[in-house]
Amino acid sequence: MHRLLLIPARIAARLRQDELLLILLLLCVGFTLLHPSAVTSYPQLVDWPTIAALAGLLLLTTGLEESGFLQHAAFHVVTRMHTERHLALLLVGVSALLATVLTNDIALFIVVPLTLGLHGMAQLPTARLVIFEALAVNAGSVLTPMGNPQNLFLWHRSGESFGRFVAEMAPLAAILLGTLALFTCVAFPARRIDTHEDIAPPPLGRRLLWVSLALYPVFLLLLDAHQPWLGLALVSAVFLVAFRAVVREVDWALIVVFMLMFIDLRLVAELPAVRDAVAAIGLHDPQRLYAAGVLASQLISNVPAAILLAEHSDQWRVIAWAVNVGGFGFLIGSLANLIALRLLGDRRAWLGFHFWSLPFLAVVATLVWLWLFVARGGA
Repeated sequence: MHRLLLIPARIAARLRQDELLLILLLLCVGFTLLHPSAVTSYPQLVDWPTIAALAGLLLLTTGLEESGFLQHAAFHVVTRMHTERHLALLLVGVSALLATVLTNDIALFIVVPLTLGLHGMAQLPTARLVIFEALAVNAGSVLTPMGNPQNLFLWHRSGESFGRFVAEMAPLAAILLGTLALFTCVAFPARRIDTHEDIAPPPLGRRLLWVSLALYPVFLLLLDAHQPWLGLALVSAVFLVAFRAVVREVDWALIVVFMLMFIDLRLVAELPAVRDAVAAIGLHDPQRLYAAGVLASQLISNVPAAILLAEHSDQWRVIAWAVNVGGFGFLIGSLANLIALRLLGDRRAWLGFHFWSLPFLAVVATLVWLWLFVARGGA
């Protein structure tokens, strides 16, 4: 009985520590109070395959982290990089490259834990590195259909070939990555990295490492075959049998955050006022469509924005460019931003993220507009 009484107190304490979870929960409660009968439709708003994929990835990355592998990798990175700028450019480049083939979310689950492992080895601006990794995966993911969810949705909707889609998105990727490289050089000085005197690679749990690494490609193949639940079942069974302690270390609250995000953001996108406003903008004009995509992403995130705009316009290329640009700026612009800061676990980083992301949005939104409507003479 005493333990049961402690559960509400633990939940309340968790909500006080996790502002994002609290905000999403309160928003969901608000929608429920306004339309109680809509509660039964909430499960249909959640993208359950994405939830299954996220849960499997959390298990696998937690396994890698608990094995000590990421800390080992961090040790070798930090001992070979001479300046903060070199290290930042390396991590930004790796993040962008991984995002083109593994999606932006998966890239973060690999790179951010590795970056956090650097914290105990050298005096580094870890939060700023993670912020730029979030920018990097958003920039790198624009190139391919599998890079992010909005690209995958618009690619299927467009009917274009894989190669044609990549060719259409390549100029945008070049603009974003080139600008990000300049921002990275400004944000990180050419200051020598000072490693701690007692730095040494941590112990390595080889059995847990090899099992986690072996499961990774199998899980990704199952995701590619549109079998996320089978992949989650496989990974969960292995960890529950062989590494139950890893299951307890997973940040399961992140799953709840994503479920609430799907519900809240889709409810916002379906509000009559939102849909009427979108319909009244005049989306037949490519410049208005571009502006609407960037701005809508700042309000409801870029995936719901892509879905909403695609219902009012068949100009998939302009929508794709707009919502990918809209992934920068405010934190809610892209789910990848939320994942990165969630993995970082530093609430103060919210301000730091916007310090860099908002100017980045202003610059790239202008450059992309010039490319689309001035240099190219229109979309």
